[in-house]
Amino acid sequence: MPRPRKPANRHKLERKQGRSLYREERDYKRDIAGESSGERQPARQTLSQMEAVKRLLDGIGVPEPQPFKPDDFQIEALKAIETEDVLVTAPTGSGKTWIAREEIRRILAKGERAWYTTPLKALTNSKYAEFSLEFGAAKVGILTGDRKENTEAPLIVGTTEIFRNQLFDALRQSEQVRTDFVIIDEAHYLADEDRGHVWEETIILTPPRIRMLLLSATVGKAEEFAKWIEDVRGTKVRVINRAGTRPVELRAAYLSKQLQLYPLLNESGEFNRDLEQFAKEKRRDFRRRR
Repeated sequence: MPRPRKPANRHKLERKQGRSLYREERDYKRDIAGESSGERQPARQTLSQMEAVKRLLDGIGVPEPQPFKPDDFQIEALKAIETEDVLVTAPTGSGKTWIAREEIRRILAKGERAWYTTPLKALTNSKYAEFSLEFGAAKVGILTGDRKENTEAPLIVGTTEIFRNQLFDALRQSEQVRTDFVIIDEAHYLADEDRGHVWEETIILTPPRIRMLLLSATVGKAEEFAKWIEDVRGTKVRVINRAGTRPVELRAAYLSKQLQLYPLLNESGEFNRDLEQFAKEKRRDFRRRR
């Protein structure tokens, strides 16, 4: 039986593959030597780049201790929460948590109970540690999907889903949820496509006797949001809007494999072109892995 003929272009294909492997090996050796397609990668940052990093890091550190003085919006929120529900919208770092902490202090002093809800386990753990230091570990408990400690404490920190579940359980058993005050952190999660119904159900099911403090840095149309809360809860909602820029400035940078820092933006607020070299490196690495 005659043997099948090999494809006529087999040797051409092998030569092409060989050249491709040779190029990859050559590029890899150049990368190791700090070269790429005839362009030498900088071994260290230029003077202008170092000046940019200096500007990026300027002012970062621990400020000098100063006497604390609450802002007007914080004082207004504390006064309003005595008799009304309150929605506070303020940039991150403005001091929204201070409002919650001071009201919790008053709640505990009166022998009442409070709940602090967050959307994330990591944030819940962080607030639990913070409040334990502030009020004492014996007065603070935590409830998440995988953590359950000191559940009889007068202050419970937990995920919003857990508090929602307690509301459902109390409704089914014709009981009262054991809290007098609830803080809903990151209240803008109501608009989340997948989890927003949890915040909606939480607000609807929370009895009017439980005063509610909602905190958010990014909630949109706060007045409309407050009006909806008033309609479903039958309570009065005060909107405290601390407009303006962030008290704590955000600065973005890229850390290279060589542990060199590059600002994301230049002095003009435009994309820093020095970062393009790393995009090229990423493309070369991707081609080698294919």
